[in-house]
Amino acid sequence: MLLKGSCHCGEVRFSVESPHPYPYQRCYCSICRKTAGGGGYAINLSGLAETLQVEGDEHQGVYHAVIDGERSSGERHFCKHCASALWVYDPDWPDLIHPFASAIDTELPVPPERVHLLLDSKADWVEVEAKDNDKCFAGYPEESIAEWHQRRGLESN
Repeated sequence: MLLKGSCHCGEVRFSVESPHPYPYQRCYCSICRKTAGGGGYAINLSGLAETLQVEGDEHQGVYHAVIDGERSSGERHFCKHCASALWVYDPDWPDLIHPFASAIDTELPVPPERVHLLLDSKADWVEVEAKDNDKCFAGYPEESIAEWHQRRGLESN
């Protein structure tokens, strides 16, 4: 599925092909909460890095979070003007781009269930609104984004 996205002010626009477009993961880590401005979670999708097309590249910045005192290799791309979180790229997985669902302008499919992850670092004021068939994890789940989609037959061509 072709995903098209942009920042709030429109200076950065991008597109990426995603075989895994369901926005099912809700991340409650402090990095996502603070950099994406979420009320308790951010949602990353999965896209093919080789298909990423960016307009307004000069308007984007990159942030490397510090995790346990170490600079992360993950690159969190954002707009330098409006601070919209756009996508994450990590050279440890060079074939993938993880756009934030909040930056996607294309209508996304509704997931049949959700995964709430990194609950061990959520803010105390955040209430997890998990439904009956949702899964909750203190850390990361064992199942990857691709495996979640494959198991449910939800891969997009």
